[in-house]
Parts: sequence; C-alpha cells; structure tokens
Amino acid sequence: MEAVAKLNNYPTSPRKMRLLADLIRGMKVEKALAVLEHNPKHPAVPLRKLVVSAISNWKQKNEGSDESALVVKTIFVDGARVIKRMRPAPQGRGYRVRKRSNHVTVIVDTVGTAAKAVKEEVVAEVAAEPVKAKKAAAPKKAKAAKKD
Repeated sequence: MEAVAKLNNYPTSPRKMRLLADLIRGMKVEKALAVLEHNPKHPAVPLRKLVVSAISNWKQKNEGSDESALVVKTIFVDGARVIKRMRPAPQGRGYRVRKRSNHVTVIVDTVGTAAKAVKEEVVAEVAAEPVKAKKAAAPKKAKAAKKD
C-alpha cells in the first residue's frame, strides 16, 4: 500500500527542485536518502525530510511490514505561487523579479506492489487501444515498365 507526502510552497524554482527529483525517482528509499544527504544543492535538505515523512506515513499505514523494500514510486514537482517584486533599473525604470516556488509530491511503495501497479497500467493501456482490423492485402498489379 502506497504512502504520500507533500511539500507545498517551497521557495525555490521548480526547475531546480526537478533536478533533484529526477535523481531519486525509482530508487530504493535508503539509497535516495543517502544521495540527498550528500547532495550540495540547497533543496536537497527539505526533499530529504519529505522522503523521510513519506516513509513515516507508509509505516503508519503498514504496521509490522518491512520497509527495506520501499522505493520512490512517484515524485513530481509542480509550480506554485510566484511572488513579484521590483528591482531598480537604469533611467528610473524598474525590472520585475519573479520569485518562484513549488509543490513537491512523493509517493513511496514496496518494490513488488510498484512493479505490479506499473504492469497493470500497461495492460490496461494495451486493452484500451482499439483493435485495428487488418485489411486483406489484395495483390497489387505490377505495372509494366514502359520502354521507350
């Protein structure tokens, strides 16, 4: 059974946070925590705390289960509010500064369940595709090459 943790309105740009999210997507949680702990980027600290929170949420749902098989099943970063400020510019003008923030969602699950869910999604997609009837290929008449 999967567990979710969310971080809302963290004041860094979504692009910077996605660089870290892409690093840990699909990893086992122990390895993901180690990667985030030793990463020098500043959003690594709150992202690590978010993964720890997701693990804790999973423990609450699955008491007595082994957490060694947990993986980061899904992680995505969405843009959040943008605070607009003005910066002085030459000749009495003002440039607009956009201070971005983001929302991060982490879903952790066990290895077997995550793989099973992905397999079920693929099977559902294949089953949903319309079956294309193959037309009986009529033999094409060979055009005689004209010789001049």
